[in-house]
Amino acid sequence: MNPSEELMEQGISPRSMQKVSYTTVLTLAYQSLGVVYGDLSTSPLYVYKTTFSGKLSLQEDDEEIFGVLSFIFWTFTLIALCKYVFIVMLADDNGEGGTFALYSLLCRHARLSILPNQEITDEKLSEYVTEGTTDTLQSSALKLFFDKHPRFRKGLLVFVLFGTCMAIGDGVLTPAISVLSAVSGIKLKFTEIHDNYVVIISCVLLVGLFSLQHHGTHRVAFMFAPIVTAWLLCISGIGIYNIFHWNRRIFHALSPVYMLKFLRSTGVEGWVSLAGVVLSITGVEAMFANLGHFSSLSIKMAFTLLVYPSLVISYMGEAAFLSKHHEDIQRSFYKAIPEAVFWPVFIIATFASVVGSQAVISATFSIISQCCALKCFPRVKIVHTSSKIYGQIYIPEVNWMLMCLCLAVTIGLRDTNMMGHAYGLAVTAVMFVTTCLMVLVMIIVWKKRILNAVAFLMLFGSIELIYIAASISKIPEGGWIPVVLSLTFMGVTYIWNYGTMMKHQFDVENKVSINRIVCLGPSLGMVRVPGIGLVYTNLVTGIPPVFGHFVTNLPAFHKVLIFVSVKSVQVPHISGKERLLISRVGPKECGMFRCIVRYGYKDLQQETCNFENILVSSILQFVETEEECPLEPVTGCSREFADAEARYAPDHTFVDSNDEENMETSLSKDESLRILEAKESGVTYILGHSHAKAKKSSSFFKKVAIDIVYAFLRKNCREPDVVLNVPHTSLLEVGMIYYL
Repeated sequence: MNPSEELMEQGISPRSMQKVSYTTVLTLAYQSLGVVYGDLSTSPLYVYKTTFSGKLSLQEDDEEIFGVLSFIFWTFTLIALCKYVFIVMLADDNGEGGTFALYSLLCRHARLSILPNQEITDEKLSEYVTEGTTDTLQSSALKLFFDKHPRFRKGLLVFVLFGTCMAIGDGVLTPAISVLSAVSGIKLKFTEIHDNYVVIISCVLLVGLFSLQHHGTHRVAFMFAPIVTAWLLCISGIGIYNIFHWNRRIFHALSPVYMLKFLRSTGVEGWVSLAGVVLSITGVEAMFANLGHFSSLSIKMAFTLLVYPSLVISYMGEAAFLSKHHEDIQRSFYKAIPEAVFWPVFIIATFASVVGSQAVISATFSIISQCCALKCFPRVKIVHTSSKIYGQIYIPEVNWMLMCLCLAVTIGLRDTNMMGHAYGLAVTAVMFVTTCLMVLVMIIVWKKRILNAVAFLMLFGSIELIYIAASISKIPEGGWIPVVLSLTFMGVTYIWNYGTMMKHQFDVENKVSINRIVCLGPSLGMVRVPGIGLVYTNLVTGIPPVFGHFVTNLPAFHKVLIFVSVKSVQVPHISGKERLLISRVGPKECGMFRCIVRYGYKDLQQETCNFENILVSSILQFVETEEECPLEPVTGCSREFADAEARYAPDHTFVDSNDEENMETSLSKDESLRILEAKESGVTYILGHSHAKAKKSSSFFKKVAIDIVYAFLRKNCREPDVVLNVPHTSLLEVGMIYYL
């Protein structure tokens, strides 16, 4: 078991990992090389090639090469080192990083979440941390603005989803460009080989990569760090050799003056070529996104001590080689490798490209899982690939979809330059989303002055907007790919979220009161059958309309009825002790309870086979301690429908306190025995099988969204019983039509 696993098993959170020994931190830093930096480390394969793929040409004075190197160095230093390592990684959400972590922080501190069923009791969770200094004038004004304008809250979610969809686009483009760039080096030794064979070899590697995903990264994780370490040492060593062998003056290019000279001498063509320069920082978002798997200190240490200097030296060495070999610009990386070490480096490059692809694919699985938790993506099958390392998941549908898209991009484009143009737009868009969210975090969460936030936005946002503008100019040359992909995923996520929210609104507007259920009992001849009925619902208060529909058509339900509501909370993880929240529905004699099952946005929303026993045990604990904690909803001790209980409670009689205590103890024991007897009779899962349809008065766009797109997604996604791991032998589905 590696140190990160041991720390998690010992209950040490990622936030507190910084306090452990330096030996452990160094070990984590070494392990992070294989998971976090695979994508970033393989960028030298295609940066110069893509930058000089247009009309930009090399002159004898080498100003273009020096200018491009200066742009690469300062972009890498400002964005990767200053922005992400020194600033962004400080904005962790209980040790978790990424776009959803920033959004979660904002939702908790400014109540921006549009997720349904959010309650005050959620704020008592151990990870629901909002302590800090008092609100400043700027933070209060910003919170008030979002509170008064719900449309901007929805707009913020759409903005976050836009960045998320661009990140999913990275999952399509990274394997294609990395593997094809690595394999294309073989043409230097076998010049007669046709491009079709290079594409075929790349496709075979991609199919093999995606076919192995179901085994999980933990089975080959021990290989990742050595491969990336060997790769970084190789390219840095080759870089040092090229600097001293070809052009020692290349150090002068680190001066920002050469950037101005470059733009002045090349004009528009130089500005357009910046779309290739931005590829040097592909993968820096992974440093922040993978924060939950390692400690912040270990990721920073790996970057500053090895990754940053190795990549800078590699770019400098390749530029030194290019200054003497202008004709080799389209194959400069492999041409710059000394003949004696070509084949070992080629093999390591191929393995490194696969490792980099693996990291992005795993990140895509994690993103899709988080989207499902936030009701922004259709239900999919999520499989844990490791019983020891929490968070390593595999999603079959997404895996094969990514494989097909990767093969389509590889076969359709066949050119790493066009892939690079597409890749650059996706990367810069995600970075700009992070910058904008960080501005809100600085004001709302960190309570910084607005001038500090504006300075952050002006410095890093302006740099990213320059690269975005340069990448937009490449849309006809391949940049359209991430745009189409992101718009497609955006449509899926938004329509699914819209349909889900409309269904929840229908449930809220049509929920049945406990009064009606009790009153209808005698008139319908209601019968209580032995056993426990688990009614799954989206509501955390009231009786769902699907249950009212059920009892009016079949006036019988179980002696013990539990309304189970599974919901997400804007925290990354929720411990097992805090997951269930139990309350009573109606008077005691009805034998009805409510169980709210809470998950964080990084938790796997799937019940274990032991869920029934845990639930019944929690119900029994609630019944036995109900009178002891009538106000405090700790681990399922909450009061609900107090007015209904008072209405249906028997008339109060004055008795001796000891007699009253004995009577309550006797009643609680009797109720516990009834629950245990019901458990022995069996447990039935009652799920609503609803069909959503738009009202006749709805607009054309709403009818298309609900009746066509949303209906198609619901028909082809995983059913709730599969996601919740409900046994089919105990499943009872209730059909109902929702007119939205």
